Amino acid sequence: MDDHLSIGDYVEGLFPQFEPALKQFIKDNGKVKKFTAGEQIMQTGQYMKATIIIAEGRVKLYREGNDGEEFFMYYLQGGNACALSMICATKQETSQVMAKAVDDTTVLMIPIGLMDDMMKQYKTWYYFVLETYRSRFEELLTVIDHVAFKAMDERLYFYLQKQYRELKSTEIKISHAEIASDLNSSREVISRLLKKMEQRGDVVLHRNFIEWLKF
Repeated sequence: MDDHLSIGDYVEGLFPQFEPALKQFIKDNGKVKKFTAGEQIMQTGQYMKATIIIAEGRVKLYREGNDGEEFFMYYLQGGNACALSMICATKQETSQVMAKAVDDTTVLMIPIGLMDDMMKQYKTWYYFVLETYRSRFEELLTVIDHVAFKAMDERLYFYLQKQYRELKSTEIKISHAEIASDLNSSREVISRLLKKMEQRGDVVLHRNFIEWLKF
């Protein structure tokens, strides 16, 4: 991550489609905040004071059960906005999900008091919000479909395939335990299925990462 980038650099780099007036508005009113890997960005019961846009890094969204178990929802990365932060912020409701930085992460934060004016004044922001809602809704539908209708081996394959596409890297640096947590399974089951995938030629299992072979 480049510590010298300003909010203007991020806005220009991530959102070339935004109208000039909107870019300037975000530069004037937004702020940059950094989180280290593993740090909580959003917690259940928290009131949202700002809309969160991921500038750099990766963020995991999940629900937490009564016994502390995690139910994985989806990941956000550079250029993505947290739709749930938008909803909670505009409706002044508390968050029902958790968000955690997977890597060192930089976010742009825009105060909630400005959301109504932004939606009314800037057409590109209006379309960006709609697209954010649509994308996150589709992500959740995919999760529900996989949980309801797919066997664990299929879910694991699609999970790793999505990691490869989002990270744009054949080296997927994630532990078997982390995958098991995301897929609501056990580390033993995931390790066994990964071994089968390796035997089929889908992946190569290394000490600290999984190499994806299905291009």
